[in-house]
Amino acid sequence: MSAEIICVGTEILLGDILNTNCQYLARQLASLGIPHYYQTVVGDNPSRLQQVVDIASRRSSILIFTGGLGPTPDDLTTETIASFFNTPLEEKTEIIEDIKAKFAQRGRKMTPSNYKQALVPKGAKILPNPLGTAPGMIWQPKPNLTILTFPGVPIEMQKMWSETAVPFLKSQGWGQAIIYSRMLRFRGIGESTLAEKVTHLFDLANPTVAPYASKGEVRLRISARAKSEAEAIALIEPVAQEIQAIAGLDYFGSDDDTLASVVGRELQQAGETLAVAESCTGGGLGEMLTSIPGSSAYFLGGIIAYANQVKLSLLEVNARDLEQQGAVSNIVAEQMALGAKKLLGSSWGLSITGIAGPGGGTETKPVGLVYIGLATPDEKSASFAYRFGSIKARSLIRYYSACNALDLLRRKLQVRANQ
Repeated sequence: MSAEIICVGTEILLGDILNTNCQYLARQLASLGIPHYYQTVVGDNPSRLQQVVDIASRRSSILIFTGGLGPTPDDLTTETIASFFNTPLEEKTEIIEDIKAKFAQRGRKMTPSNYKQALVPKGAKILPNPLGTAPGMIWQPKPNLTILTFPGVPIEMQKMWSETAVPFLKSQGWGQAIIYSRMLRFRGIGESTLAEKVTHLFDLANPTVAPYASKGEVRLRISARAKSEAEAIALIEPVAQEIQAIAGLDYFGSDDDTLASVVGRELQQAGETLAVAESCTGGGLGEMLTSIPGSSAYFLGGIIAYANQVKLSLLEVNARDLEQQGAVSNIVAEQMALGAKKLLGSSWGLSITGIAGPGGGTETKPVGLVYIGLATPDEKSASFAYRFGSIKARSLIRYYSACNALDLLRRKLQVRANQ
């Protein structure tokens, strides 16, 4: 017994809009403990939509449709579903009155095309829409099959789901258990390497463990099925602790943690502050840090030293070193970090200088070569070279550079805190 999500709309197939409805509904189903194994996107075409209904109704017991409930000719979801089950449509007076009232509130009159939205298959219940004019339906056209339809507008769909669909599903015996997940996040280790270290955990039945990779980061999702969140957490916790012990410093956080939020937490716990100096990232590192609410408590600010003159005048980079070694070098990265620390009076200084491309590279300093400098509270400095040449994309080189800078500082902070 499982659910299936079917999103209707040619605009989704064309990539004109992002299909956030699927993600929302998938998470909601998991929170109710309702398994779902299939998601489908189909255009505004009656024939293809009927094919989807035919397949889905034979393999799933709950079909959740979004989209195609509007007043225009290409909104065909309701009539196509009714046609597939050979059921006539009937007009609901209460829907017409609701639509008229909503138009009146906006100082407008209901148009003839809106009457189409008052048609539902005979025997179906109305799934009211508090925000818009397109109601959905709850229909059980045959035993062991429930159909729920929602408009494609996310805010309308979400309110209808929480206020009507969830109580209905629970009244039908669904939602007696939940599927709760925790996402563990890692950096500095490859997906295959981490998978080999925890491969024995992939055979677990409850909780389950599954790997994911995303933009230089590896994730392990631990999911447990249980009667309550507390019971699920109890199942997940020992597995999470085992994984964290295996991964060591490569593990940096869980769920909504980011490198920036973890660095901020470590700095606050230590009562310390940070200043940055950026060249090739052009403020990207500062943007990551300031995306965290309350970051002014530990992040003092930064200097975007894109031009060499700024490195010389503000950060006090040695002119001879800059001339002989170049802006993209270990020694300049170290001096930039120290300069930011001194200028802003912070505990730590962090710097980035490199060649993000697509031009500007040489045989000895190719595109993707980046140096990260770190100045510590005891006035010591160090620099670390990274090579992102295989990435090619300028935006990704800049992104990975900022992430690596944060990860470098995170590791230093955590090592020192554990000493």
